[in-house]
Amino acid sequence: MRPAAEGLRLLCVVVLGTVTALIGVAFLLLALPFAGHPAVRRASRRLAALEARRLRLDPAVLGFAADPPDGRELRYLAARVPVGVLGGLILVLLTYCVGAALVITWSWGRGLPVDGMTPSAPLLAYFVLAGVVLLFLELSGLVGVHTLERRLAVRMLGPDPTETLRRRITELAESRAGVLAAVDSERRRIERDLHDGLQQRLVALSMLVGRARRGRPELLAQAHEEAQQALAELREVAWRVYPSGLDSFGLANALAGVAERSAVPVKVVCEPPARLPMAVETASYFVVSEAVTNAAKHARATAITVEVRERDTMLIMRVQDDGVGGANPEGGGLSGLARRVAALDGRFRVDSPPGGPTTITAEIPCG
Repeated sequence: MRPAAEGLRLLCVVVLGTVTALIGVAFLLLALPFAGHPAVRRASRRLAALEARRLRLDPAVLGFAADPPDGRELRYLAARVPVGVLGGLILVLLTYCVGAALVITWSWGRGLPVDGMTPSAPLLAYFVLAGVVLLFLELSGLVGVHTLERRLAVRMLGPDPTETLRRRITELAESRAGVLAAVDSERRRIERDLHDGLQQRLVALSMLVGRARRGRPELLAQAHEEAQQALAELREVAWRVYPSGLDSFGLANALAGVAERSAVPVKVVCEPPARLPMAVETASYFVVSEAVTNAAKHARATAITVEVRERDTMLIMRVQDDGVGGANPEGGGLSGLARRVAALDGRFRVDSPPGGPTTITAEIPCG
């Protein structure tokens, strides 16, 4: 059923492309004398954007939608006219062949000759074989036209390869700097947790043990409690550094641990079909863990939902809370998560209107 639906969609795309090619011819005849006028460039951009959407190409990904009109849209509309006409000719031939097959089938089914030919086994075999070959050639032509249209759009509307390479180098340099900043920030946070929490508790424990040795045995129970709390804080800091269960049991188990340790009820839905690359699992864990921690500390949330799903080649994480909203994406915690995701060529988005809810979405390539 799916190949049939995909074939029907392809047929509709080529048919629509033929129609838009004829519209493009009319537009070019009217617009070419005024090619440099801003209104003509804006109109050609809109038409090019419609063509990109017809071909399932995001104008923002191609790059031309964010740049000022520079005439390439008009050149693209002119270049795609022959391809659209070619698609129209293939459609005409396909329609003619299908119509001829239906007429022959209907006539022979009623026992009527067609152009003096009466049905026989060799003639039927010949027509079936010829029909299959023609159908294959015509469908191949439709696929070829569609592929040619997509390549033409990417080639003429996409950014210059040299400029793309420059942008990529800039992005890599920024993500590298961001990763270094995130690592330094994480180290400072761990040092602060150790100094302000665990170290102070161990000092208090040492003092209690010293007083107990000087003849205050009733303080041993308090010292034991302090030792238990220090051990719990040490485990918490260790989990923040790196969750040991992630290597052994996978992402789902590690996220279940995040939900158990959270002060706010957390519902986790984690559906990756198999183990993912370690870098992807590690980044995903820290994104969810930090997002849950932020929601519990700052959002005054009463419930948090975590969804981790794999779609095509992307691992998609979505953390939503019912708190007060107003989260700042440029804040230390969220900006660090954005840098961590960007280091893996992922995308990070924060949607937090005043009054809530806050939704944090991260997408990381699985490969």
